[in-house]
Amino acid sequence: MLKLAVLVSGGGTNLQAVIDAIDSGKIKNAEVTYVISNKKDAYALKRAQNHGIKNECISPKDYGSREAFEEALLQVLDKEQPDLIVLAGYLVILPELMIQKYRNRIINIHPSLIPSFCGSGCYGLKVHEYALARGVKVTGATVHFVDEGTDTGPIILQKAVQVRQDDTPETLQRRVMEEAEWVILPKAIDLIASGKVTVVDRKVIVAE
Repeated sequence: MLKLAVLVSGGGTNLQAVIDAIDSGKIKNAEVTYVISNKKDAYALKRAQNHGIKNECISPKDYGSREAFEEALLQVLDKEQPDLIVLAGYLVILPELMIQKYRNRIINIHPSLIPSFCGSGCYGLKVHEYALARGVKVTGATVHFVDEGTDTGPIILQKAVQVRQDDTPETLQRRVMEEAEWVILPKAIDLIASGKVTVVDRKVIVAE
């Protein structure tokens, strides 16, 4: 059974999509065992509580230095020993030691078709604002492994979403979540839990 630790900063809709996919059997051989947020009022913590999942707030604001926060986060993860760490809207830069220790065991969901509209400063609603400002006809979401860069890790899955002429950043954000993020994040976790994902030369190979 693949043990998942989910890190999230906000409402936790992607966390809910993962929980629902496990409950419905779309994700097999995996369970969410721990949820961490950097915000005490994140609704994601309530979602975890409602499902009997151990949860905790670990915030940089509660520590005297960035180093102390990173050490606390790593201590908790090392104690829980997750098989896979899922970043589901987690807006905190990960410690480099954590990335090295959990190489190819941390995945992230990003609301665009990487390499478009990604990198430093591209998160949340801003991604969709940039997409609409550029006038793209297709956007989407990407699940990728996390490396030392920003949205630069090996790509696992992508799904396209059509942009409508009357879209606002808010309507586009919602549709990308519903049509792409909530579909490919659970699918990626299921593939990993099934042992079908390997990384070769920074490229993801998915077994049939």
